[in-house]
Amino acid sequence: MDDDDLPRRRDDILAALIKQPLDPLSVDELGERIETLEAEIERVRAHRAAATSHKAIAESLFKKS
Repeated sequence: MDDDDLPRRRDDILAALIKQPLDPLSVDELGERIETLEAEIERVRAHRAAATSHKAIAESLFKKS
């Protein structure tokens, strides 16, 4: 079972963020939100790349010849 198949926790911040209405936000606030989300995407991508690298290293150590 993949993590994507698992139900989200009720206190999941991402789920709460998606449900927030955007109408009350000003254009400037929307811009700030986009910048913040883009920075978070880059942080997650960097973490994923590091995790993938660590996984590949671990697999190579335990690989049967």
